[in-house]
Amino acid sequence: MSDYSVRELPLFPLPDVVLFPQQLLPLHIFESRYRMLLQSVLETDQRFGIIRIDPNTGDMAEIGCCAEVLQHQTTDDGRSYIVTLGQQRFRLLNIARETPFRTGMVSWIEDENTNDPESLDELSRTVSEALKDVVTLTGKLQGQDVSLPDDLPDLPRELSYWIGAHLDTRAAGEQQALLELTDTRERLHRQFEMLDHTRRQLAARTVLKDTLNSADGAED
Repeated sequence: MSDYSVRELPLFPLPDVVLFPQQLLPLHIFESRYRMLLQSVLETDQRFGIIRIDPNTGDMAEIGCCAEVLQHQTTDDGRSYIVTLGQQRFRLLNIARETPFRTGMVSWIEDENTNDPESLDELSRTVSEALKDVVTLTGKLQGQDVSLPDDLPDLPRELSYWIGAHLDTRAAGEQQALLELTDTRERLHRQFEMLDHTRRQLAARTVLKDTLNSADGAED
């Protein structure tokens, strides 16, 4: 679902960085053009667009996420350290200008409304259980006590954003694909498939580890 109101948004293209709504992203600003971008943003509405660049092709994605500056600190030599929070997703319609920093004309996008909220809630709980299993099994294999945060979202859309943001950063292509979906149910389904596959792999490794440990104990 798109909001057809269009605005010009400063753009910060980053290789293999995908920002999701309601997720924090710290950034180190040091290039002169992005220093100018930050100055402009701080003087207006604190917002700019994070959009992924494919490092292999140099292509810029069509869908990005608006970032709001929450904190900023500038050093004596002009570099800045900022903390941003993901807001609305946007579709990049065209590049408006290239200098002194890139801006684009964008329209906002949101997930479509569901006609079956109960089944979506059930799917969300199923995905949460798979996520908990993955975290528990990972901790067991690493010999560490690993747990999910207490403030893990329980609403389906927000949960799907959280999981997308916390995928392995090597999966930026998959993160981008999840960001571009406008169907919460489809996003959760894809995440369940990934989590269930990982859960099965981790469970098999756990059984193997336990078997080897039992064998070692028997020899002692």
